[in-house]
Amino acid sequence: MKHISILVPFGHTSLPNIDGSQQILSEANSFARRMGREPLFTIQLVGLEKAIPQRNGLFTIQPDKVIGDIRKTDLIIIPAVHGDLLEGMEQNKAFIPWILQQRAAGAEIASLCIGAFFLAATGLLDGRQCATHWVMAAQFRQMYPQVNLVDDKIMTDDDGIYTSGGAYSFLNLLVYLIEKYGGRELAIAVSKAFMIDIDRNSQSPFIMFNGQKEHEDEEIRKAQEYIEQHYEDKISVDQLALMFSVGRRSFERRFKKATSNTVGEYLQRVKVEAAKKQLEMARKNVSEVMYEVGYNDTKAFRDVFRKITGLSPVEYRNKYNRVAS
Repeated sequence: MKHISILVPFGHTSLPNIDGSQQILSEANSFARRMGREPLFTIQLVGLEKAIPQRNGLFTIQPDKVIGDIRKTDLIIIPAVHGDLLEGMEQNKAFIPWILQQRAAGAEIASLCIGAFFLAATGLLDGRQCATHWVMAAQFRQMYPQVNLVDDKIMTDDDGIYTSGGAYSFLNLLVYLIEKYGGRELAIAVSKAFMIDIDRNSQSPFIMFNGQKEHEDEEIRKAQEYIEQHYEDKISVDQLALMFSVGRRSFERRFKKATSNTVGEYLQRVKVEAAKKQLEMARKNVSEVMYEVGYNDTKAFRDVFRKITGLSPVEYRNKYNRVAS
């Protein structure tokens, strides 16, 4: 039986991450018993103190154990900690030596949503793939450039280090772990009970691209604004570099450093975001939307749209446009 430690940090923690993990893993035990099997997990809430106030005292969680009580655990689950990230990490830094000690002893570790920031602070994500909430992707890359953030993924698994994407995608990671530890049949039973799409593997359809403007390069920020205002036109790197009196190679380097995208990638993402909004709200067919955002080649538009969103333009419209569907 695997021992699961669900951390209860100080601060404004995701209560759904904590309660949802405890509930779903407990339900996996119940399903295992109904199948005539032994339960898989011993599940405990683990904190730094015996009572952890949450959301300015609106809730209080009483962990089953404090970290000093846990000599050996098999899986540590790190929930999302909201609010000021640096403050949250400072409040909870006493977890880090214990996490590293448990990892050295063979424990696996899973971060949920922006719990990836805390996991990255341990150094255990260095050189590994990682998922987190797409809203926080730019900030994560700034804070942890040594981590390979894959912001389109709903989860990652790298040698027993697991991460999940935004918000309720932690449910998919839990089902994945149940399948890994208990088999496909058990995972299907749990996914059906909680109505979780068991094979969803991307958060791309949910991403809203707002550009990465939290940087200090004013000329690049102006170039971004120009692209966003003229995305339907043909825009070249040479044109932008000349417009802002910067050499092409220097402009490309600065643009990638500031935005984490090449100019071409940024333009594609802006065009696709405009197309998404049209497909969500307007009574236009895909061809009309394609022309309005500056594409003339149906295949090229469809390929870029699918690459960025994980869906074809028609699938996206049918998913989000009530009039179209």
